[in-house]
Amino acid sequence: MFTGESALNLDAKGRMTIPAKHRDALALQCEGRVTLTRHPDGNLLFFPRPVWESLREKIAAWPMSARAWQRIYLGSAADIEMDSAGRILISPELRAAAGIGRDVRLIGMGSHFDIWDGGRLQEHEAQALAAGIPDVLRDLSF
Repeated sequence: MFTGESALNLDAKGRMTIPAKHRDALALQCEGRVTLTRHPDGNLLFFPRPVWESLREKIAAWPMSARAWQRIYLGSAADIEMDSAGRILISPELRAAAGIGRDVRLIGMGSHFDIWDGGRLQEHEAQALAAGIPDVLRDLSF
């Protein structure tokens, strides 16, 4: 389970260093082989390759009515390998699609990560909070 948020910086080539706590787990789980793709919320999704391969099969089986959504997820997917320094290269196309600059946030979402531009994440969270709690969460308590 990947959890927690990390504030990171992309280098001049668009590489992001994976925090050590996640790097070790990714090395064990998928030998550093990962997949990045777009999400309609304006961020990127970062999957260990075995998790992505299972999800990819489900997405490919969607009906023709979901073709545009297949294009978003499958059409923008990029298979990447962590380098020996624990970095991944985020392509210029994916960085542009998610509005990612130098300041990024890596957020553990259980089986995968979200990658957000720092400013865009703040805006997205402010909008979500302003909209109020969704009905599905009304009965949630801690």
